[in-house]
Formats: sequence, C-alpha cells, structure tokens
Amino acid sequence: MSNIDPVISIRLPGQVSRREAMQWVLTAVAASALPTASFAQVPEVSGAVPAIKGYGTDPDVVKTHAPGAFWPLTLSVSQKKTTAALADVILPKDRFGPAASDVGVPAMIDEWISAPYPQQQGDRPVILDGLNWIDAESNQRFGKVFPELTGEQKNAICDDICFAAQAKGAFKKPAQFFSRFRSLCAGAYYGTPAGWDAIGYVGNVPLTQFDGPPAEVLERLGVTQTVK
Repeated sequence: MSNIDPVISIRLPGQVSRREAMQWVLTAVAASALPTASFAQVPEVSGAVPAIKGYGTDPDVVKTHAPGAFWPLTLSVSQKKTTAALADVILPKDRFGPAASDVGVPAMIDEWISAPYPQQQGDRPVILDGLNWIDAESNQRFGKVFPELTGEQKNAICDDICFAAQAKGAFKKPAQFFSRFRSLCAGAYYGTPAGWDAIGYVGNVPLTQFDGPPAEVLERLGVTQTVK
C-alpha cells in the first residue's frame, strides 16, 4: 500500500494504476501552459446556498436517505456529466477497483457542495466555477465539452492543472479547483467498500495475535520494533 495519502494523489492516467500514480505526487511537474481562458472569462455559476436548516446535530445515521432529502441538490445534468468525467480521470477503473463514477463519487460531490454548512459552502463556488472553467477550456481547445473529449484530450487539460504548486499563469486558479476536487473524490472513493479493497484496508478485524508492524514498514520509516 502506498505511503502517500490518496487525498493528494495526482491525476491518474488510465494506463497506470492509481497506486503506482500516487508515488509520483512529489515529483509531478505541470505541463507547459497553453493559451486558455481564465476564470474571469467564464460566467460564474456559483451562488449562495439556499437558507435551509440541514440535518441538525443528531441525524438518524441508520436510516437510508434519498439524494436531496435534506437539502436541494446543486449540479445540473451537464455539470453531473463533467463531474463524473473528471472524477474518472482522477480515479479510473483499474485492477485495484472500479472507476469513481461507478461507486457514487459524483453524487457525493453534489451532496457536499449542496450542504448548508461553512466548509461545504466554501467549497461550493470553487467546485462550480471550476466545472464551468473546465468545460469552457475544453470547448476552447477542442470544440467540445469535457465529457465528450478523448482520454488523451482530457489528460492534456488535467496535466496543466494537476499540480497546483507548479501551475503557471492562467492555470493557477483552475489548479486550486482541481486540488480540492481531487481531495473530495478521494475522500468519497476511499470511504466505500470498493475503495477499501483498492488500498487493502480490512477495517476493525479481531486478531488472535499481533506480531507488530511489517518489517518493510519499519525499514521505510527507519525505526526498530522494541515492543514485544
């Protein structure tokens, strides 16, 4: 299992596993900037979240709730398609598990940015304006919205915004969007049984004995097991 937090994993091209791609995060370099639209050139669609109460301090976490049961959802049909397409670039189907869209990641993002709480309301304009930008950028470069692009075309755009620290010029703000979107995708994906399987997480399983951390983990950390 990678020792890199999946929340900060870089864009994952389809031909490379997400586990292998996580290893690249510290050495990733953004591609050369191409002429592009900035957020300022894209009509903003983000607005204030409707004044609603939310689910309170003691929700029924056992009951199954339908999407939109607590608050109106936000994403339009086209935004949902863009969300799913981008999430699948970040977390594609590979030998470790299904694609992000197959385990409900886009629906979770819709719920998240629709919730009437401070953190979610702060993420709302970032995600909505970012989705708006990525479709505008796709149209400018390739004459199509993002979900309609080829894998190579999608990767070309994502390569320019996948590493915020090295994003250039007009890509700086979109890179901030991509970073937050990627974190939400990872949080949603690795909170599912399929995501647990992908990273080898087995949960709270009783053990008849515990022999300590694996030797390879101790070696990587540069520590010695002292407790017997």
